[in-house]
Amino acid sequence: MKYFVIGDEDTVLGFSLVGVFGMEATNAQQAKRAWDKAVEDSQNGIIIITDEVANMIRPIVDQFLFSESFPLVVEIPSPRSKEGGTDLRALVNKAIGVSL
Repeated sequence: MKYFVIGDEDTVLGFSLVGVFGMEATNAQQAKRAWDKAVEDSQNGIIIITDEVANMIRPIVDQFLFSESFPLVVEIPSPRSKEGGTDLRALVNKAIGVSL
């Protein structure tokens, strides 16, 4: 099982430093393209997406967030989010139910 990240440039770069592939999205069209790329690979078991990008394609993201289908979706705060101070490890653990 692999991770795939969709977000701003800094988020995608940060995750790439630990070996997680992803795509940057700055508008709804790029977000949809990145989402399609993430779900086309059945090896991607967890999609990590920033809240800012998720809001660009909210109906699509919500179909996965509120279902039991794979891939699992973990929505994280973007760097400019007002939710600062959220522990990414805690968010992922909560989403997958396993302590990393």
